[in-house]
Amino acid sequence: WTVKGFIDVFQNVYTISSDTKIVSKILEIHLFPQIVEFAKLHGYRIVLADHQNYYPDISLVHIQNEEIKFALDFKTTYRIPNKPYLCNGFTLGSHGKYFEDRKSSKNIQFPYGSYLGHFCLGIIYDRVDGTTIDETRIHRLHELQAITSVIRNFQFFVAEKWRIASDKSGSGNTANIGSINNIEDIIHGNGMFSKLGEEWFDDYWMNFRKITIPDGKGGTTKISTLKEFVTYRNGDISLIVPKRNRAPKKVKK
Repeated sequence: WTVKGFIDVFQNVYTISSDTKIVSKILEIHLFPQIVEFAKLHGYRIVLADHQNYYPDISLVHIQNEEIKFALDFKTTYRIPNKPYLCNGFTLGSHGKYFEDRKSSKNIQFPYGSYLGHFCLGIIYDRVDGTTIDETRIHRLHELQAITSVIRNFQFFVAEKWRIASDKSGSGNTANIGSINNIEDIIHGNGMFSKLGEEWFDDYWMNFRKITIPDGKGGTTKISTLKEFVTYRNGDISLIVPKRNRAPKKVKK
């Protein structure tokens, strides 16, 4: 990675930690000029989110027809060291107010239903072993090339978010949609809804943990898995793409 740290006016260089929030923001800044160039090339202007907690990170709005717009979120995550075929995963936006009410303007730049598509531009990377990085040390500018980069081995992807979604929340108790974790499936857009389609994705997450069904023990439970939901809606459960979190089988020679 070409980014080595932060520099002050006295030409002191402070190394970066591998904290995901710091890495994510720097990667966004690094990519932004390319996004601007891409938008101009294809006749779009960029609208940034008015507030930090707004969705999406960037709205691509067609210059000649503002009814044509696309949502773009930056997503960064790291490979699991002992399971390099998996990444740590990421969130795919809220399934709260603006997702349920497609005309709502709460916490979203433009109403959800006004976007023609919702995309993720993602980066998957390896984190460097922390023992090789001394975050307390201040470097001089001439030492720049000797500073260890905190991340490496980048893999980029672009996908519609419904194509890489799982059926589980992405972050604790917050109303965020979670991604799948298998890197190959992320790259190829083989999420749990990829064969069912976007309408099933929308329907499931609009109703996540809201529908009550018998639990088979004389009580009730709320639907919280895609299999339960598709069964409840009389859909075809064979179209659910299972999450692949196990190591891929080795091909016999």
